[in-house]
Amino acid sequence: MSRRTFESVSVGDTFGPTEVAVERETLVAYANASGDQNPIHQDEAFAKSVGLPDVIAHGMWTMGATSSVLVEWVGDPGAVLDIGTRFTKPVVVPADGSAVTVTGVVKSADEETRSVLVDLTTVCGEDKVLGRCQARVALA
Repeated sequence: MSRRTFESVSVGDTFGPTEVAVERETLVAYANASGDQNPIHQDEAFAKSVGLPDVIAHGMWTMGATSSVLVEWVGDPGAVLDIGTRFTKPVVVPADGSAVTVTGVVKSADEETRSVLVDLTTVCGEDKVLGRCQARVALA
């Protein structure tokens, strides 16, 4: 994985769309790794009993999936200086699985710090699942 350079990036550059699949097995593994065993992420009957349409992905899984697409674009996980978002809608994961689609656009560049601000858009189907998702990325 080669790291993206400041000279190779311009304001307005885009990347994606990149699809990241999610299966219920993914959610079980994430729950075990994170310690978040909330049954809305694993138990369909429970999720529906609390008014959800089905099992939903962990919000932090969604942010992690989005971050993985950003890291793939920049070429170095250590280059991501910060990332922030608002969780706007859940990622519903029916028995046959689901996916999020991530796109990014370079909104600004800071020559002094050799960094860029990237706006990220993450959708599941037609639903935007993250709002105001931005990351600051250091470039080589």
